[in-house]
Amino acid sequence: MPTLVGKEVGPTGFGLMRMTWNPTPPSEETCFESLNTALELGANFWNGGELYGTPERNSTHLLNSYFTKYPEKADQVVLSMKGGLKPGELTPDGSEANIRRSVDECLRVLDGKKSIDIFECARQDPNTTVEQTVTILAQLVKEGKIKGIGLSEVDAETVRRAHKVHPIAAVEVELSLWATDILHNDVAKTCAELGIPVVAYSPLGRGVLTGSITKWSDIPEGDFRRILPKYQGEALEKNLKLVNAVKNVAERKGITPGQIALAWIKTLSDKPGMPTIIPIPGGTTKDKVIQNTKDVPLLSDEEMKEIDTILKENEIIGSRY
Repeated sequence: MPTLVGKEVGPTGFGLMRMTWNPTPPSEETCFESLNTALELGANFWNGGELYGTPERNSTHLLNSYFTKYPEKADQVVLSMKGGLKPGELTPDGSEANIRRSVDECLRVLDGKKSIDIFECARQDPNTTVEQTVTILAQLVKEGKIKGIGLSEVDAETVRRAHKVHPIAAVEVELSLWATDILHNDVAKTCAELGIPVVAYSPLGRGVLTGSITKWSDIPEGDFRRILPKYQGEALEKNLKLVNAVKNVAERKGITPGQIALAWIKTLSDKPGMPTIIPIPGGTTKDKVIQNTKDVPLLSDEEMKEIDTILKENEIIGSRY
């Protein structure tokens, strides 16, 4: 099992964003049941952020409520929090004042119920350097406000530059059969070289790899995916060919398409020259959590070759954002 900031984490994490960044958020009772299930099944790396929701109600508030009810579980969880954006906006602000504001706000809402194990700016501010960002966060580590520093959505050069300033605990990037960019742009290679774990968000292709999306109208009103290029019209129709091919592999193996998608990531992580990869599938219900954390065996070399062929024959079109 990988170790982050001195704590062991399971092979699969859990994404909190689906609970508070949702057009119809589940009840707190449902959230708590899902969180308890995740922890029972070893998914103890939890990923949240003040951007997942509104300044008045986001995943930080949910965590406060959860750890107020279950204080004994706080030490079992490795918590990674994202922030560093302008309050209530998806605009990065890498100034020292705002990064400190963001960390202090997360700590204020958590109210001592849970410490921040890793903090990362959700996006690198183009008006500041990563060296400046990491220097500020390193000072917050010294002050005891956070335990480790993460990076989010960065390129390989940025990872190297950041790591020279302060050890980086994790790099969070999108990775799935639906988005394989880091395998070709040196991010995975660089993280492996530097010994930095990769946290793979949207490992189920924002849900499409589960087979739940067969056409654009299946995406709920108000859902973020409705505006993303790869989910539009002809792009979605073409991209679903990959999903259908993955379904065929899953059926032969007797598991779900989503489990194949997660097994592919876990198998990648086990390959020489690859970094440790921790997928963080979202899930709003207990059943989804159980399905996503099922201990599916690693894929065989033959199955990995078959999926590699599927990826080559069904190149995803449309940008991620």
